[in-house]
Amino acid sequence: MISLPFRPRSLELLTHYDRKRFRLDLMAGLTVGVVALPLAMAFAMASGVPPQAGLFTAVIAGFLTSLLGGTRVCISGPTGAFIVVLYGIVVKYGVANLLLCTFMAGAMLVLMGVLRLGQVIRFFPMPLITGFTNGIAVLIFLTQLKDFFGLPIVSMPAGFFAVVSVIVHRLGEFDAPTLALSGGSLLLILLWPKALNKHLPSPFVALVLATLAAWLFHLPVQTLGSKFGGIPQGLPEFRMLSLDWRHLSELMAPAFTIALLGAIESLLCAVVADGMTQDRHDANQELIAQGIANMVVPFFGGIPATGAVARTATNIGNGGQTPMAGIVHAMVLLLVLLIAAPLAAYVPLAALAAILVSVAIKMGDWNFARLRQFPLHDSGVLIATFLLTVMFDLTVAVEIGLLASAVFFIQSMARNTSVNALRPEHAALFERHSIAGKTLPMGCAAFRIEGALFFGAADIVDDIVNASPQARVVILQLHRLVMLDATGLLALSQLNRTLAERGKVLILCGAGREVLQLLDQSALEEEMGERNLQPDLAAAIERAEELLISGVVWA
Repeated sequence: MISLPFRPRSLELLTHYDRKRFRLDLMAGLTVGVVALPLAMAFAMASGVPPQAGLFTAVIAGFLTSLLGGTRVCISGPTGAFIVVLYGIVVKYGVANLLLCTFMAGAMLVLMGVLRLGQVIRFFPMPLITGFTNGIAVLIFLTQLKDFFGLPIVSMPAGFFAVVSVIVHRLGEFDAPTLALSGGSLLLILLWPKALNKHLPSPFVALVLATLAAWLFHLPVQTLGSKFGGIPQGLPEFRMLSLDWRHLSELMAPAFTIALLGAIESLLCAVVADGMTQDRHDANQELIAQGIANMVVPFFGGIPATGAVARTATNIGNGGQTPMAGIVHAMVLLLVLLIAAPLAAYVPLAALAAILVSVAIKMGDWNFARLRQFPLHDSGVLIATFLLTVMFDLTVAVEIGLLASAVFFIQSMARNTSVNALRPEHAALFERHSIAGKTLPMGCAAFRIEGALFFGAADIVDDIVNASPQARVVILQLHRLVMLDATGLLALSQLNRTLAERGKVLILCGAGREVLQLLDQSALEEEMGERNLQPDLAAAIERAEELLISGVVWA
Protein backbone atom coordinates (compact mmCIF):
# COMPACT_ATOMS: atom_id res chain seq x y z
CA MET A 1 0.00 0.00 0.00
CA ILE A 2 1.34 3.44 -0.99
CA SER A 3 1.75 5.88 1.88
CA LEU A 4 2.17 9.51 0.86
CA PRO A 5 1.64 12.15 3.56
CA PHE A 6 -0.08 15.23 2.14
CA ARG A 7 2.09 18.03 3.52
CA PRO A 8 1.82 21.37 1.70
CA ARG A 9 4.69 23.73 2.47
CA SER A 10 2.18 26.48 3.26
CA LEU A 11 1.09 24.67 6.45
CA GLU A 12 4.68 24.36 7.59
CA LEU A 13 5.78 27.89 6.76
CA LEU A 14 2.69 29.86 7.76
CA THR A 15 2.68 28.44 11.29
CA HIS A 16 5.11 31.10 12.51
CA TYR A 17 4.12 33.85 10.09
CA ASP A 18 4.79 37.47 11.08
CA ARG A 19 4.18 41.00 9.81
CA LYS A 20 7.69 41.40 8.36
CA ARG A 21 7.33 38.30 6.18
CA PHE A 22 3.88 39.39 5.05
CA ARG A 23 5.21 42.81 3.99
CA LEU A 24 7.92 41.15 1.88
CA ASP A 25 5.45 38.64 0.40
CA LEU A 26 2.98 41.42 -0.39
CA MET A 27 5.52 43.47 -2.38
CA ALA A 28 6.83 40.39 -4.18
CA GLY A 29 3.31 39.18 -4.98
CA LEU A 30 2.29 42.57 -6.39
CA THR A 31 5.34 42.65 -8.64
CA VAL A 32 4.87 39.09 -9.89
CA GLY A 33 1.19 39.80 -10.56
CA VAL A 34 2.18 42.71 -12.79
CA VAL A 35 4.69 40.48 -14.63
CA ALA A 36 2.16 37.66 -15.02
CA LEU A 37 -0.63 39.87 -16.44
CA PRO A 38 0.68 40.31 -20.02
CA LEU A 39 2.28 36.86 -20.09
CA ALA A 40 -0.92 35.06 -19.11
CA MET A 41 -2.90 36.78 -21.90
CA ALA A 42 -0.14 36.29 -24.47
CA PHE A 43 0.34 32.58 -23.73
CA ALA A 44 -3.42 31.99 -23.94
CA MET A 45 -3.75 33.71 -27.31
CA ALA A 46 -0.75 31.87 -28.72
CA SER A 47 -2.35 28.60 -27.57
CA GLY A 48 -5.48 29.31 -29.61
CA VAL A 49 -7.82 30.34 -26.76
CA PRO A 50 -9.15 33.74 -25.61
CA PRO A 51 -6.83 35.86 -23.42
CA GLN A 52 -9.09 35.56 -20.37
CA ALA A 53 -8.37 31.83 -20.30
CA GLY A 54 -4.75 32.64 -19.42
CA LEU A 55 -5.84 34.99 -16.65
CA PHE A 56 -8.28 32.43 -15.22
CA THR A 57 -5.46 29.87 -15.22
CA ALA A 58 -2.98 32.21 -13.53
CA VAL A 59 -5.51 33.06 -10.80
CA ILE A 60 -6.75 29.54 -10.02
CA ALA A 61 -3.56 27.54 -10.59
CA GLY A 62 -1.40 30.24 -9.00
CA PHE A 63 -3.55 30.14 -5.86
CA LEU A 64 -3.89 26.34 -5.59
CA THR A 65 -0.25 25.46 -6.22
CA SER A 66 0.95 28.06 -3.72
CA LEU A 67 -1.53 26.78 -1.13
CA LEU A 68 -0.96 23.04 -1.72
CA GLY A 69 2.49 22.79 -3.32
CA GLY A 70 5.78 21.37 -2.12
CA THR A 71 7.82 24.53 -2.71
CA ARG A 72 8.16 27.76 -0.78
CA VAL A 73 8.44 30.46 -3.46
CA CYS A 74 7.52 28.93 -6.84
CA ILE A 75 4.89 30.69 -8.96
CA SER A 76 2.66 28.69 -11.30
CA GLY A 77 0.59 29.65 -14.32
CA PRO A 78 0.47 29.25 -18.11
CA THR A 79 3.93 29.03 -19.70
CA GLY A 80 5.48 29.10 -23.14
CA ALA A 81 6.42 25.42 -23.08
CA PHE A 82 2.78 24.42 -23.57
CA ILE A 83 1.96 26.74 -26.48
CA VAL A 84 2.86 24.40 -29.35
CA VAL A 85 1.12 21.38 -27.82
CA LEU A 86 -2.04 23.30 -26.84
CA TYR A 87 -2.37 25.04 -30.19
CA GLY A 88 -2.10 21.67 -31.95
CA ILE A 89 -4.86 20.21 -29.74
CA VAL A 90 -7.15 23.21 -30.36
CA VAL A 91 -6.66 23.01 -34.13
CA LYS A 92 -7.22 19.24 -34.29
CA TYR A 93 -9.78 18.56 -31.56
CA GLY A 94 -11.23 21.92 -30.45
CA VAL A 95 -11.19 23.92 -27.20
CA ALA A 96 -13.60 21.54 -25.42
CA ASN A 97 -11.20 18.66 -25.86
CA LEU A 98 -8.28 20.84 -24.77
CA LEU A 99 -10.09 21.33 -21.45
CA LEU A 100 -10.61 17.57 -21.22
CA CYS A 101 -6.89 16.98 -21.96
CA THR A 102 -5.99 19.43 -19.19
CA PHE A 103 -8.11 17.53 -16.67
CA MET A 104 -6.61 14.18 -17.76
CA ALA A 105 -3.09 15.60 -17.51
CA GLY A 106 -3.88 16.84 -14.00
CA ALA A 107 -5.01 13.37 -12.96
CA MET A 108 -1.76 11.94 -14.37
CA LEU A 109 0.29 14.46 -12.38
CA VAL A 110 -1.51 13.53 -9.16
CA LEU A 111 -0.82 9.86 -9.90
CA MET A 112 2.88 10.63 -10.51
CA GLY A 113 3.06 12.31 -7.12
CA VAL A 114 1.22 9.49 -5.33
CA LEU A 115 3.56 6.93 -6.92
CA ARG A 116 6.58 9.02 -5.81
CA LEU A 117 7.85 9.67 -9.33
CA GLY A 118 9.02 13.18 -8.48
CA GLN A 119 12.69 12.21 -8.33
CA VAL A 120 12.48 10.07 -11.49
CA ILE A 121 11.28 13.00 -13.62
CA ARG A 122 14.39 14.94 -12.63
CA PHE A 123 16.61 12.29 -14.22
CA PHE A 124 15.71 13.43 -17.74
CA PRO A 125 19.03 14.21 -19.46
CA MET A 126 19.82 17.90 -19.88
CA PRO A 127 20.61 17.65 -23.66
CA LEU A 128 17.07 16.34 -24.18
CA ILE A 129 15.51 19.17 -22.13
CA THR A 130 17.67 21.81 -23.84
CA GLY A 131 16.81 20.40 -27.27
CA PHE A 132 13.05 20.51 -26.91
CA THR A 133 13.15 23.83 -25.04
CA ASN A 134 15.06 25.42 -27.93
CA GLY A 135 12.65 23.79 -30.38
CA ILE A 136 9.63 25.18 -28.54
CA ALA A 137 11.27 28.63 -28.53
CA VAL A 138 11.65 28.52 -32.34
CA LEU A 139 8.03 27.43 -32.79
CA ILE A 140 6.75 30.18 -30.48
CA PHE A 141 8.79 32.71 -32.49
CA LEU A 142 7.29 31.48 -35.77
CA THR A 143 3.71 31.50 -34.49
CA GLN A 144 4.01 35.18 -33.48
CA LEU A 145 5.34 36.52 -36.80
CA LYS A 146 1.81 36.96 -38.18
CA ASP A 147 0.78 39.40 -35.42
CA PHE A 148 4.29 40.87 -35.10
CA PHE A 149 4.30 41.99 -38.75
CA GLY A 150 0.53 42.48 -39.03
CA LEU A 151 0.31 40.05 -41.96
CA PRO A 152 -3.15 39.70 -43.58
CA ILE A 153 -3.38 35.97 -42.89
CA VAL A 154 -6.67 34.61 -41.53
CA SER A 155 -5.07 31.60 -39.79
CA MET A 156 -1.62 30.07 -39.81
CA PRO A 157 -1.28 26.55 -41.23
CA ALA A 158 -0.10 23.63 -39.14
CA GLY A 159 3.44 22.28 -39.57
CA PHE A 160 6.86 23.92 -39.60
CA PHE A 161 7.45 23.87 -43.35
CA ALA A 162 3.96 25.19 -44.16
CA VAL A 163 4.36 28.06 -41.67
CA VAL A 164 7.78 29.01 -43.03
CA SER A 165 6.45 28.89 -46.60
CA VAL A 166 3.50 31.20 -45.78
CA ILE A 167 5.69 33.65 -43.86
CA VAL A 168 8.26 33.86 -46.65
CA HIS A 169 5.62 34.43 -49.34
CA ARG A 170 3.52 36.95 -47.36
CA LEU A 171 6.27 38.86 -45.50
CA GLY A 172 6.16 41.70 -48.05
CA GLU A 173 2.55 42.43 -47.04
CA PHE A 174 3.50 43.61 -43.55
CA ASP A 175 1.60 46.44 -41.88
CA ALA A 176 3.89 49.37 -41.06
CA PRO A 177 2.07 50.70 -37.92
CA THR A 178 1.88 47.15 -36.49
CA LEU A 179 5.56 46.50 -37.16
CA ALA A 180 6.55 49.84 -35.62
CA LEU A 181 4.53 49.08 -32.49
CA SER A 182 5.75 45.47 -32.12
CA GLY A 183 9.36 46.34 -32.99
CA GLY A 184 9.44 49.20 -30.52
CA SER A 185 7.89 47.01 -27.80
CA LEU A 186 10.45 44.27 -28.41
CA LEU A 187 13.38 46.69 -28.25
CA LEU A 188 12.04 48.16 -25.02
CA ILE A 189 11.73 44.70 -23.43
CA LEU A 190 15.22 43.59 -24.51
CA LEU A 191 16.98 46.87 -23.66
CA TRP A 192 15.12 47.75 -20.45
CA PRO A 193 17.66 48.31 -17.62
CA LYS A 194 17.90 45.40 -15.19
CA ALA A 195 17.95 47.80 -12.24
CA LEU A 196 14.47 49.06 -13.21
CA ASN A 197 13.15 45.64 -14.16
CA LYS A 198 13.07 44.52 -10.53
CA HIS A 199 10.39 47.05 -9.60
CA LEU A 200 8.90 47.84 -13.02
CA PRO A 201 8.88 44.73 -15.26
CA SER A 202 9.64 45.42 -18.91
CA PRO A 203 6.73 43.32 -20.37
CA PHE A 204 4.24 45.34 -18.33
CA VAL A 205 5.85 48.65 -19.34
CA ALA A 206 5.78 47.59 -23.01
CA LEU A 207 2.13 46.57 -22.73
CA VAL A 208 1.06 49.87 -21.13
CA LEU A 209 3.08 52.12 -23.48
CA ALA A 210 2.01 50.23 -26.62
CA THR A 211 -1.65 50.45 -25.52
CA LEU A 212 -1.34 54.19 -24.85
CA ALA A 213 0.41 54.77 -28.20
CA ALA A 214 -2.26 52.87 -30.13
CA TRP A 215 -5.03 54.78 -28.35
CA LEU A 216 -3.50 58.29 -28.43
CA PHE A 217 -2.40 58.13 -32.07
CA HIS A 218 -5.41 56.12 -33.26
CA LEU A 219 -3.14 53.51 -34.85
CA PRO A 220 -5.01 51.14 -37.20
CA VAL A 221 -3.80 47.97 -35.46
CA GLN A 222 -5.62 44.90 -34.17
CA THR A 223 -6.44 44.85 -30.47
CA LEU A 224 -7.93 42.39 -28.00
CA GLY A 225 -11.21 44.25 -28.41
CA SER A 226 -11.26 43.98 -32.21
CA LYS A 227 -10.39 40.29 -32.17
CA PHE A 228 -12.05 38.95 -29.01
CA GLY A 229 -14.34 41.76 -27.90
CA GLY A 230 -12.13 42.37 -24.86
CA ILE A 231 -12.03 40.41 -21.59
CA PRO A 232 -15.25 39.74 -19.69
CA GLN A 233 -15.39 41.47 -16.31
CA GLY A 234 -16.07 39.30 -13.28
CA LEU A 235 -15.36 35.83 -11.93
CA PRO A 236 -14.92 32.90 -14.33
CA GLU A 237 -18.04 30.79 -14.81
CA PHE A 238 -18.07 27.15 -13.70
CA ARG A 239 -18.92 24.73 -16.51
CA MET A 240 -18.92 20.94 -16.65
CA LEU A 241 -16.55 19.31 -19.13
CA SER A 242 -17.96 17.60 -22.19
CA LEU A 243 -16.71 14.04 -22.62
CA ASP A 244 -15.87 13.22 -26.23
CA TRP A 245 -15.98 9.43 -26.39
CA ARG A 246 -15.02 9.41 -30.10
CA HIS A 247 -11.64 11.01 -29.46
CA LEU A 248 -10.99 9.93 -25.88
CA SER A 249 -8.32 7.35 -26.76
CA GLU A 250 -6.64 9.82 -29.15
CA LEU A 251 -6.50 12.45 -26.39
CA MET A 252 -4.43 10.22 -24.10
CA ALA A 253 -1.18 10.96 -25.96
CA PRO A 254 -1.46 14.78 -25.90
CA ALA A 255 -2.68 14.63 -22.28
CA PHE A 256 0.40 12.61 -21.33
CA THR A 257 2.60 15.12 -23.18
CA ILE A 258 1.04 17.96 -21.16
CA ALA A 259 1.54 16.01 -17.91
CA LEU A 260 5.16 15.18 -18.75
CA LEU A 261 6.00 18.74 -19.75
CA GLY A 262 4.24 20.07 -16.67
CA ALA A 263 6.14 17.70 -14.38
CA ILE A 264 9.52 18.47 -15.94
CA GLU A 265 9.06 22.24 -15.98
CA SER A 266 7.58 22.38 -12.46
CA LEU A 267 10.39 20.35 -10.93
CA LEU A 268 13.09 22.21 -12.87
CA CYS A 269 11.53 25.43 -11.59
CA ALA A 270 11.64 24.03 -8.04
CA VAL A 271 15.32 23.09 -8.45
CA VAL A 272 16.14 26.62 -9.66
CA ALA A 273 14.27 28.08 -6.69
CA ASP A 274 16.14 25.79 -4.28
CA GLY A 275 19.45 27.03 -5.66
CA MET A 276 18.42 30.66 -5.21
CA THR A 277 17.04 30.23 -1.67
CA GLN A 278 19.10 27.31 -0.25
CA ASP A 279 15.80 25.53 0.36
CA ARG A 280 14.68 21.99 -0.46
CA HIS A 281 11.38 21.22 -2.17
CA ASP A 282 9.11 18.20 -1.89
CA ALA A 283 8.91 16.94 -5.48
CA ASN A 284 5.99 14.55 -4.97
CA GLN A 285 3.90 17.12 -3.10
CA GLU A 286 4.58 19.61 -5.89
CA LEU A 287 3.37 17.13 -8.53
CA ILE A 288 0.18 16.49 -6.55
CA ALA A 289 -0.50 20.22 -6.22
CA GLN A 290 0.15 20.84 -9.93
CA GLY A 291 -2.16 17.94 -10.73
CA ILE A 292 -4.98 19.27 -8.53
CA ALA A 293 -4.63 22.73 -10.09
CA ASN A 294 -4.80 21.30 -13.62
CA MET A 295 -7.85 19.23 -12.70
CA VAL A 296 -9.66 22.35 -11.44
CA VAL A 297 -8.79 25.03 -14.04
CA PRO A 298 -10.59 23.44 -17.04
CA PHE A 299 -13.94 23.73 -15.21
CA PHE A 300 -13.44 27.52 -15.38
CA GLY A 301 -12.17 27.62 -18.97
CA GLY A 302 -8.48 27.58 -18.01
CA ILE A 303 -5.53 25.96 -19.77
CA PRO A 304 -2.65 23.83 -18.41
CA ALA A 305 -0.38 25.41 -15.82
CA THR A 306 3.05 24.62 -14.45
CA GLY A 307 5.88 26.20 -12.48
CA ALA A 308 7.18 29.32 -14.23
CA VAL A 309 10.92 29.94 -13.83
CA ALA A 310 10.88 33.65 -14.80
CA ARG A 311 8.00 34.53 -12.46
CA THR A 312 9.56 32.45 -9.68
CA ALA A 313 12.89 34.26 -10.08
CA THR A 314 11.01 37.58 -10.01
CA ASN A 315 9.29 36.51 -6.80
CA ILE A 316 12.59 35.59 -5.12
CA GLY A 317 14.36 38.70 -6.42
CA ASN A 318 11.65 40.91 -4.92
CA GLY A 319 11.86 39.32 -1.48
CA GLY A 320 9.19 36.60 -1.64
CA GLN A 321 9.48 34.45 1.50
CA THR A 322 6.56 32.01 1.64
CA PRO A 323 3.67 30.64 -0.46
CA MET A 324 1.73 33.77 0.55
CA ALA A 325 3.58 35.66 -2.23
CA GLY A 326 2.09 33.31 -4.82
CA ILE A 327 -1.37 33.75 -3.28
CA VAL A 328 -0.99 37.55 -3.44
CA HIS A 329 0.04 37.30 -7.11
CA ALA A 330 -3.16 35.36 -7.83
CA MET A 331 -5.26 37.94 -5.95
CA VAL A 332 -3.70 40.79 -7.97
CA LEU A 333 -4.77 39.11 -11.22
CA LEU A 334 -8.23 38.46 -9.80
CA LEU A 335 -8.61 42.19 -9.03
CA VAL A 336 -7.64 42.95 -12.63
CA LEU A 337 -10.47 40.68 -13.81
CA LEU A 338 -12.95 42.28 -11.43
CA ILE A 339 -11.98 45.95 -11.90
CA ALA A 340 -9.76 46.64 -14.91
CA ALA A 341 -10.94 44.02 -17.45
CA PRO A 342 -12.63 46.55 -19.81
CA LEU A 343 -9.30 48.33 -20.33
CA ALA A 344 -7.85 45.15 -21.88
CA ALA A 345 -9.89 45.76 -25.03
CA TYR A 346 -7.37 48.47 -26.02
CA VAL A 347 -4.30 46.19 -25.76
CA PRO A 348 -2.76 45.77 -29.26
CA LEU A 349 -1.97 42.26 -30.46
CA ALA A 350 1.40 43.57 -31.65
CA ALA A 351 2.46 44.23 -28.03
CA LEU A 352 1.52 40.68 -26.97
CA ALA A 353 3.37 39.29 -29.99
CA ALA A 354 6.47 41.28 -28.98
CA ILE A 355 6.25 39.89 -25.44
CA LEU A 356 6.08 36.31 -26.77
CA VAL A 357 8.98 36.90 -29.18
CA SER A 358 11.05 38.12 -26.23
CA VAL A 359 10.01 35.02 -24.26
CA ALA A 360 11.14 32.82 -27.15
CA ILE A 361 14.50 34.58 -27.35
CA LYS A 362 15.11 34.32 -23.60
CA MET A 363 13.86 30.76 -23.04
CA GLY A 364 16.29 29.17 -25.50
CA ASP A 365 19.96 28.33 -24.93
CA TRP A 366 21.54 29.72 -28.09
CA ASN A 367 25.21 29.22 -27.14
CA PHE A 368 25.86 26.53 -29.74
CA ALA A 369 29.62 26.78 -29.20
CA ARG A 370 29.07 24.79 -25.99
CA LEU A 371 28.17 21.75 -28.08
CA ARG A 372 31.88 21.20 -28.68
CA GLN A 373 32.34 20.72 -24.92
CA PHE A 374 29.71 17.94 -24.77
CA PRO A 375 30.33 14.27 -25.60
CA LEU A 376 29.40 13.59 -29.22
CA HIS A 377 26.36 11.46 -28.37
CA ASP A 378 24.95 14.16 -26.03
CA SER A 379 25.32 16.77 -28.76
CA GLY A 380 23.57 14.36 -31.14
CA VAL A 381 20.63 13.94 -28.73
CA LEU A 382 20.32 17.73 -28.33
CA ILE A 383 20.39 18.42 -32.07
CA ALA A 384 18.04 15.54 -32.93
CA THR A 385 15.51 16.55 -30.26
CA PHE A 386 15.66 20.17 -31.42
CA LEU A 387 15.10 19.30 -35.09
CA LEU A 388 12.32 16.79 -34.36
CA THR A 389 10.53 19.32 -32.11
CA VAL A 390 10.69 22.05 -34.74
CA MET A 391 9.96 20.03 -37.87
CA PHE A 392 7.67 17.26 -36.66
CA ASP A 393 6.17 16.81 -33.19
CA LEU A 394 7.15 17.46 -29.60
CA THR A 395 5.92 14.06 -28.39
CA VAL A 396 7.94 12.24 -31.05
CA ALA A 397 10.98 14.39 -30.22
CA VAL A 398 10.84 13.53 -26.51
CA GLU A 399 10.24 9.82 -27.18
CA ILE A 400 13.11 9.51 -29.66
CA GLY A 401 15.37 11.73 -27.54
CA LEU A 402 14.73 9.57 -24.46
CA LEU A 403 15.28 6.38 -26.46
CA ALA A 404 18.56 7.67 -27.92
CA SER A 405 19.75 8.85 -24.49
CA ALA A 406 18.91 5.45 -23.00
CA VAL A 407 20.74 3.57 -25.77
CA PHE A 408 23.86 5.73 -25.40
CA PHE A 409 23.76 5.30 -21.62
CA ILE A 410 23.46 1.52 -21.94
CA GLN A 411 26.36 1.43 -24.39
CA SER A 412 28.49 3.54 -22.05
CA MET A 413 27.69 1.33 -19.06
CA ALA A 414 28.39 -1.82 -21.07
CA ARG A 415 31.75 -0.49 -22.28
CA ASN A 416 32.76 0.14 -18.68
CA THR A 417 31.84 -3.36 -17.51
CA SER A 418 34.58 -5.99 -17.64
CA VAL A 419 35.69 -9.32 -16.23
CA ASN A 420 39.39 -9.47 -15.29
CA ALA A 421 41.50 -12.34 -14.04
CA LEU A 422 43.05 -11.66 -10.62
CA ARG A 423 46.85 -11.58 -10.73
CA PRO A 424 49.47 -11.36 -7.96
CA GLU A 425 50.88 -8.15 -9.39
CA HIS A 426 47.61 -6.28 -8.82
CA ALA A 427 47.92 -3.49 -6.25
CA ALA A 428 46.40 -4.19 -2.83
CA LEU A 429 43.71 -1.52 -2.83
CA PHE A 430 41.60 -3.45 -0.32
CA GLU A 431 43.37 -6.18 1.62
CA ARG A 432 40.24 -8.29 2.01
CA HIS A 433 39.61 -8.36 -1.73
CA SER A 434 43.15 -8.11 -3.14
CA ILE A 435 44.98 -11.12 -4.59
CA ALA A 436 48.28 -9.66 -3.35
CA GLY A 437 49.80 -11.92 -0.66
CA LYS A 438 47.38 -14.76 -1.42
CA THR A 439 47.95 -17.94 -3.43
CA LEU A 440 45.30 -19.63 -5.51
CA PRO A 441 45.32 -23.43 -5.11
CA MET A 442 46.03 -25.60 -8.15
CA GLY A 443 42.81 -26.07 -10.13
CA CYS A 444 41.30 -22.72 -9.11
CA ALA A 445 40.83 -19.54 -11.21
CA ALA A 446 39.69 -16.18 -9.92
CA PHE A 447 38.01 -13.30 -11.77
CA ARG A 448 36.59 -9.91 -10.86
CA ILE A 449 33.59 -8.14 -12.39
CA GLU A 450 33.97 -4.37 -12.63
CA GLY A 451 31.09 -2.04 -13.47
CA ALA A 452 27.45 -2.98 -13.99
CA LEU A 453 26.15 -6.46 -14.75
CA PHE A 454 22.88 -5.64 -16.50
CA PHE A 455 21.01 -6.47 -19.70
CA GLY A 456 23.43 -4.45 -21.81
CA ALA A 457 26.54 -6.26 -20.55
CA ALA A 458 25.38 -9.61 -19.12
CA ASP A 459 27.01 -11.60 -21.95
CA ILE A 460 30.51 -10.86 -20.64
CA VAL A 461 30.20 -13.65 -18.03
CA ASP A 462 30.09 -16.16 -20.89
CA ASP A 463 33.82 -15.59 -21.37
CA ILE A 464 34.54 -16.99 -17.90
CA VAL A 465 33.60 -20.53 -18.91
CA ASN A 466 36.35 -20.78 -21.51
CA ALA A 467 38.88 -18.45 -19.86
CA SER A 468 40.47 -21.21 -17.67
CA PRO A 469 39.51 -24.65 -19.02
CA GLN A 470 41.77 -26.46 -16.47
CA ALA A 471 40.18 -24.83 -13.44
CA ARG A 472 37.81 -26.98 -11.36
CA VAL A 473 36.75 -24.11 -9.06
CA VAL A 474 35.97 -20.61 -10.37
CA ILE A 475 35.93 -17.66 -7.97
CA LEU A 476 34.06 -14.59 -9.16
CA GLN A 477 34.70 -11.45 -7.15
CA LEU A 478 31.81 -8.92 -6.94
CA HIS A 479 33.07 -6.13 -4.70
CA ARG A 480 33.41 -3.74 -7.67
CA LEU A 481 30.00 -4.60 -9.07
CA VAL A 482 28.03 -1.32 -8.92
CA MET A 483 24.72 -2.56 -10.36
CA LEU A 484 22.97 -5.88 -10.88
CA ASP A 485 19.62 -6.40 -12.60
CA ALA A 486 17.41 -9.39 -13.46
CA THR A 487 19.33 -10.15 -16.67
CA GLY A 488 22.61 -10.08 -14.75
CA LEU A 489 21.18 -12.46 -12.13
CA LEU A 490 20.07 -14.84 -14.88
CA ALA A 491 23.56 -14.64 -16.40
CA LEU A 492 25.14 -15.63 -13.05
CA SER A 493 22.62 -18.45 -12.65
CA GLN A 494 23.38 -19.70 -16.17
CA LEU A 495 27.13 -19.49 -15.46
CA ASN A 496 26.65 -21.58 -12.32
CA ARG A 497 24.64 -24.24 -14.22
CA THR A 498 27.11 -24.37 -17.12
CA LEU A 499 30.05 -24.88 -14.75
CA ALA A 500 28.10 -27.48 -12.76
CA GLU A 501 27.38 -29.44 -15.95
CA ARG A 502 31.15 -29.64 -16.49
CA GLY A 503 31.78 -30.77 -12.93
CA LYS A 504 33.01 -27.38 -11.75
CA VAL A 505 31.94 -25.14 -8.87
CA LEU A 506 31.29 -21.39 -8.89
CA ILE A 507 32.09 -19.33 -5.78
CA LEU A 508 30.89 -15.72 -5.51
CA CYS A 509 32.61 -13.42 -3.06
CA GLY A 510 32.78 -9.79 -1.90
CA ALA A 511 29.20 -8.84 -2.84
CA GLY A 512 28.02 -5.53 -1.36
CA ARG A 513 24.85 -5.23 0.69
CA GLU A 514 22.46 -4.41 -2.17
CA VAL A 515 23.90 -7.04 -4.51
CA LEU A 516 23.79 -9.62 -1.70
CA GLN A 517 20.11 -8.84 -1.11
CA LEU A 518 19.38 -9.38 -4.79
CA LEU A 519 21.22 -12.70 -4.72
CA ASP A 520 19.15 -13.80 -1.71
CA GLN A 521 15.87 -12.69 -3.28
CA SER A 522 16.64 -14.49 -6.53
CA ALA A 523 17.18 -17.83 -4.78
CA LEU A 524 20.64 -18.01 -6.40
CA GLU A 525 22.12 -18.62 -2.95
CA GLU A 526 19.96 -21.73 -2.59
CA GLU A 527 20.87 -22.88 -6.09
CA MET A 528 24.63 -22.46 -5.53
CA GLY A 529 24.74 -23.47 -1.90
CA GLU A 530 25.14 -21.09 1.01
CA ARG A 531 28.84 -21.84 1.47
CA ASN A 532 29.62 -20.83 -2.10
CA LEU A 533 28.76 -17.22 -1.29
CA GLN A 534 31.70 -15.84 0.69
CA PRO A 535 32.31 -12.35 2.15
CA ASP A 536 35.81 -11.83 0.74
CA LEU A 537 38.54 -13.37 -1.38
CA ALA A 538 40.41 -15.03 1.49
CA ALA A 539 37.28 -16.91 2.58
CA ALA A 540 36.57 -17.86 -1.03
CA ILE A 541 40.08 -19.33 -1.42
CA GLU A 542 39.60 -21.38 1.76
CA ARG A 543 36.33 -22.71 0.38
CA ALA A 544 38.03 -23.58 -2.95
CA GLU A 545 40.81 -25.48 -1.14
CA GLU A 546 38.19 -27.42 0.80
CA LEU A 547 36.36 -28.40 -2.39
CA LEU A 548 39.54 -29.41 -4.22
CA ILE A 549 40.88 -31.49 -1.29
CA SER A 550 37.55 -33.23 -0.72
CA GLY A 551 37.36 -34.24 -4.37
CA VAL A 552 33.84 -32.85 -4.79
CA VAL A 553 34.87 -31.38 -8.14
CA TRP A 554 36.43 -33.31 -10.99
CA ALA A 555 38.34 -32.41 -14.09
